Amino acid sequence: MSRHSILHKAILSALYGAGALSALPAAAQTQPASGDMTVVNVVGSRRATSSTTDTVAPIDVIPLSKAAEQGAQFDLAQTLTFISPSFNSTRQTGADGADLVDSAALRGLSSDQTLVLVNGKRRHTSALVNIFGARNRGATGTDMNSIPVMAIKDVQVLRDGAAAQYGSDAIAGVMDIGLKKSVGCESAVGYGQYGAGDGKNWLASAYCGFALAGGTVGITGEFLDRGRSNRAEAGNPRTIGDSKSENKTVYVNGEIPAGPGRVYFTGGVQQRDASSGAWARDGEEDIPTRNSAAMYPNGFVPFINGDLDDRYAIGGFKWKVGEWNADLSQTYGYNRLMYNISNTLNASIANLDLVNGGKGISKSEFDAGGFSFQQLTTNFDMNRYFEGLVGDGLNVAFGAEYRAEKYKIFAGEPGSYIDADGAGGGNAGSQGFPGFQPSDATNAKRHSSAAYLDLEADLNQDTRLQGALRWEKFSDFGSTVTGKLAASYRLADPVLLRGSASTGFRAPSLQQAYFSSTYTDFVGGVPTDISITPAVGPVGKVAGLEPLKEEKSRSVTLGATWTPNAALSVTADLYRIKIKDRIVLSGLFDESNYPTLAAKLATLGVGGAQFFVNSVDTKTQGLDLTASHKGSLLGNKLTTFLAMNFSKTEVTDIHAPAALQGFEDVLLSERERLFLEQGGPRRKATLGFDYVTGPLETNFKIIHFGPQTLGTWSGTAAGVANQKYEAKTSADLGFTYALSKQAKLSFGAANIFDVHPTKQDPNETDNGFKYESVQFGLNGVSYFARLHVKF
Repeated sequence: MSRHSILHKAILSALYGAGALSALPAAAQTQPASGDMTVVNVVGSRRATSSTTDTVAPIDVIPLSKAAEQGAQFDLAQTLTFISPSFNSTRQTGADGADLVDSAALRGLSSDQTLVLVNGKRRHTSALVNIFGARNRGATGTDMNSIPVMAIKDVQVLRDGAAAQYGSDAIAGVMDIGLKKSVGCESAVGYGQYGAGDGKNWLASAYCGFALAGGTVGITGEFLDRGRSNRAEAGNPRTIGDSKSENKTVYVNGEIPAGPGRVYFTGGVQQRDASSGAWARDGEEDIPTRNSAAMYPNGFVPFINGDLDDRYAIGGFKWKVGEWNADLSQTYGYNRLMYNISNTLNASIANLDLVNGGKGISKSEFDAGGFSFQQLTTNFDMNRYFEGLVGDGLNVAFGAEYRAEKYKIFAGEPGSYIDADGAGGGNAGSQGFPGFQPSDATNAKRHSSAAYLDLEADLNQDTRLQGALRWEKFSDFGSTVTGKLAASYRLADPVLLRGSASTGFRAPSLQQAYFSSTYTDFVGGVPTDISITPAVGPVGKVAGLEPLKEEKSRSVTLGATWTPNAALSVTADLYRIKIKDRIVLSGLFDESNYPTLAAKLATLGVGGAQFFVNSVDTKTQGLDLTASHKGSLLGNKLTTFLAMNFSKTEVTDIHAPAALQGFEDVLLSERERLFLEQGGPRRKATLGFDYVTGPLETNFKIIHFGPQTLGTWSGTAAGVANQKYEAKTSADLGFTYALSKQAKLSFGAANIFDVHPTKQDPNETDNGFKYESVQFGLNGVSYFARLHVKF
């Protein structure tokens, strides 16, 4: 093992947990299996050799044992946000379903441009496509919080394009979540709340691993209750802050010998009940259009409640075929989100009741429907290391994949969407979130096939070369071929140079291709449908749109590592990612901005429409920096770690479909462009200190978020300046006291300086509050305590 690999292992062990192996740059991590089989757990490489050397691409290996024992954050998305500068996840508010599922992304790109694996196998995305919110608009993503932190051994983050190795979505990079299966038991209970006294979090989590039939099996169970927070000012009836969420999760992960090889398996189920406050309805002003005097004379806040069901399973068999390592696996993923809207009404039903001599009453709770996504993935992989074949040796890997996907939209009950009184004055559907209509109901399917070849050669002791080629064919848009070349060269003992160039792609998600949502508005006193519609649907066809196709990317990375001594290591990696034909959700086309199209839509009873289209090219370039040091202070161990990300995304071209040409400012307004370019901060840094004095461990972490510029509802064309969010810096402080060898008590605070984003005009923000959900979020300081016990 190289010197800087050993150093990083020691440093990350201190900062994030014992047994950590960091790859900044990463070292391959090998585990001997039974017989002569070897299992390699490193994302971005398919090496089958037992020698441990440096990878050709930048990889962060983030052990999570310490986060499960001592962390201030209780869920995975927030935990990673405050560790990895390349990773961003901000809780949304006032953004409908996006309040219930925290999206996450790498390097300032969209959440669906990062591929997430679990134990090296593709994980399914959420059924949700984000329509609102300051981040990842129009994108799907993986629900990171459906996996308990206690169940995770480490998270490997490949900061490089890897579609040629892993297929669709791996444009910004790949995250591989490795689950525990070690023998032993541990548990943690935790409590946290914000300084304002709300947002109370309760955590109870336990893991137990045991030997079984010559192998091991680990089981994790977790209950996490996240309370609602509210930062609305006095007199504002809204609920603005964290959504309420109750998660019940069970995961199992294991591997046991079977015949000539080993059977491995993973299974997980999470049930989440979540609730978020929608925009408030006034008393006098909204009667009778959006309210009823008989029901809510003083106004009301509807609540968007989500019943989320997430399931995941892997089953596979590894064995030897001569000198080759073979792996056959089947992966299943399912995610469903069903909406129930409470503390609401259908104003049209209430108005009709009033006209008919009643009090003006409707139901106050509605089943609004929902959606589901299912993914089945079959993989067959083989690899072998040929000693001395090319230079010092050549690793050859090849394989095939078959994937089948299903996406469904379920209609809500009639009261959640109907217009009961025609033009009588009451708006149709459940206030806060109109239900999906029968015309929105969808049952879409597709399948894909892929084959790949991956070669990795040790040309000599100092030089490594990697190449990958992948062919993939989708039933809905055709085939793609992607490739990657990467190399590393040890210039001198302390200096390693590395670089890569690759092409990539992202297939349009079924959620983007088939999402449909319709609500009724009144245009000139006439009830008119406003639709977010798929390009392949009747409305999209009338508009002359083509079916969605793949996004294409070209990525280049160039970096170096420097390890001058056993205590210090520094890495730097430059990157550039060009994406062509990015899929975006357009602005609303209607009579006010495109009369000719509006006339065509009117033939279907539609007054306005938004579409998902392949219309934007972007360029993202940036720099990742890391530095780590292991030393002592006053005779005690001090570990220091610095990680920084500088990233800038720019829209380089807007090429509208033929039917929408000349209306590029509607297709991608300045406001939407800024969400795409600066939905995440353009720089982020984490500086961590871990100081151990006898039984007391102190962890101090400084987190910096760079500035952001976001658009407004009115726009600069109307003389309204964009939202300017200044750079902000805060810190987390935690203490851990070892009560015994088995028990630790941790307590502390996050965002100890109570930092908030820069104040804005709430009439111009997307969420209607004085600042968007950016940077640290909008809640301020929080406090926590947790007890961790091993037994």
